[in-house]
Amino acid sequence: MSIPTSTAVETSTETSFSLKDFLSSFMLSELFKGMVLTGKYAFRGKITLEYPEEKTPLSPRFRGLHALRRYENGEERCIACKLCEAVCPAMAITIESEMRADGSRRTTRYDIDLNKCIFCGFCEESCPVDSIVETSILEYHGEAPGDLYFTKEMLLAVGDRYEPQIAAARAADAKYR
Repeated sequence: MSIPTSTAVETSTETSFSLKDFLSSFMLSELFKGMVLTGKYAFRGKITLEYPEEKTPLSPRFRGLHALRRYENGEERCIACKLCEAVCPAMAITIESEMRADGSRRTTRYDIDLNKCIFCGFCEESCPVDSIVETSILEYHGEAPGDLYFTKEMLLAVGDRYEPQIAAARAADAKYR
C-alpha cells in the first residue's frame, strides 16, 4: 500500500504591472471623474421639499387618521355590526353596543388604539355603511401611549371637522370601488 503524497498547489506570486493603471492612479483620474459628477449636480435645481411649508400631493386612497362619520341628519352611521373589529388584524378596535328603544343597534363604545393600528384599511373596507374611514390627515402625534387611544367621541369629532374633505376624497375614489 502506498502512501499518497500531498500535492501542493503552486501559486504564482507574479503580478502584472500595468503602466496605464499606474498613471491613472498617479494622476488621480477617479477623483476628477467624481468631482465632475458632483459639479454637474451642484448647479441644478433642488428637488428637496421644505416639509412644513411645502407638501407633496396625497392620493385620495391615503390612509391616515381614523374618523367616524354621521348621516346628514346628524345621526352616527355606525350600526355596531362589529365587522371592523372582527377583520382588524392588529385587534386595535374595541366595540360595545346596545339595543335602542326602536330596535336598532348602536355603539356605546368605539375605541381605536392607534399604537396597535397598522393602517391596513380593512376596517374601512368591511364597513357596510361607510361609517369608519381613514382620512388624509397625517400630521398628528402622541407624546404618551394614551394620546393615541381614540374614543368614540374623539373619532366623531374628527369626522365632523373633516367631513367635507372626507366626502371629496370618497367621491374622487368612487369610480375605483
